[in-house]
Amino acid sequence: MEREGGHAACCSNAIEHKAYARVGLLGNPSDVYFGNTISFSLANFWASAKLLPSDDLVIIPHPTHDLVHFRSIDHLVNRLNSEGFYGGVRLLMAICKVFYNYCKDNNIDLNGGNFTLSYDTNIPRQAGLSGSSAIVCATLNCLLDFYKVRHLIKVEVRPSLILTAENELGIIAGLQDRVAQVYEGLVYMDFSKENMNNLGHGIYTPMDTSLLPPLYLIHAENPSDSGKVHSKVRQRWLEGDEFIISSMLEVANIAKEGKTALENKDYSKLAALMNRNFDIRRSMFGDDALGALNIKMVEVARKVGAASKFTGSGGAVVAFCPDGVSQAQLLEEECRKAGFVLQPVQLVPSRLNELEGYAAHNNN
Repeated sequence: MEREGGHAACCSNAIEHKAYARVGLLGNPSDVYFGNTISFSLANFWASAKLLPSDDLVIIPHPTHDLVHFRSIDHLVNRLNSEGFYGGVRLLMAICKVFYNYCKDNNIDLNGGNFTLSYDTNIPRQAGLSGSSAIVCATLNCLLDFYKVRHLIKVEVRPSLILTAENELGIIAGLQDRVAQVYEGLVYMDFSKENMNNLGHGIYTPMDTSLLPPLYLIHAENPSDSGKVHSKVRQRWLEGDEFIISSMLEVANIAKEGKTALENKDYSKLAALMNRNFDIRRSMFGDDALGALNIKMVEVARKVGAASKFTGSGGAVVAFCPDGVSQAQLLEEECRKAGFVLQPVQLVPSRLNELEGYAAHNNN
């Protein structure tokens, strides 16, 4: 069984969905500043959720990510230092709460009994690949199918539900990651203030993934925390800092230009826009906020002439080699020497036709 908005597998009464990591290609982080972005789903990594009908409602802790049994206090402390205090159970509980409240507020009846919910993920932690929201997205898709309400909750609303669940836990982020994971494929997003105020969400335009050239993902084995990057810039933006406001407008415009460049397959323009996107981000946030390891990943790519920028707010980099395979081989060698992991980007197929069909069905 496959449905729009997520890959599902149904065996007996089980419902299972995958949601993929995402790469912010252009425009980030302007999604939280009424800007524009282009993102795509990354098939290299994913999270999955599984739901089974049961007598009681049960959330099953993950044997690795929700570990509470340790060999020693050293093991516990080392684990907390590398993984943090929180696993995925809280994410599942949060989306259950947000989903229930949304349905209640919108007079959507939930008739289906109880269930047992579990999850799994192979998305690297703190790599700027949106691992938390992938878990939430996969779980939401299970709930939509279990209660048979997918047709009652518009696809453009679902990213906001995912973000609300994360906000419940103190996770501060924008909508673009959740949009990419709900829509999949390649998506252009317009988060203008007019759209956000009038619609409560952005305008999301799926694009054909065949417009993308071959891309590469660079990430570190032990990435730095990507969650500290926005703080000072956000405050300066709210206070009306002219440099931050003008810079964020330029970042948003990069996504607009990038949409045209992709549609024309103007890849030299794409390379220039990727580099410019990172350079503006660096000028706004500063090197201390971005982190030396994250900057080094970008510079390793640029050393061989590849275009490069963060996939999110740090921890991983997306790179484009305009000179082709020979340049990619040089990049692979430089990444190996620097201790970084390099792998070709695998794309999740666009769901453009499915989503257009869904929209037409809802508009009739």
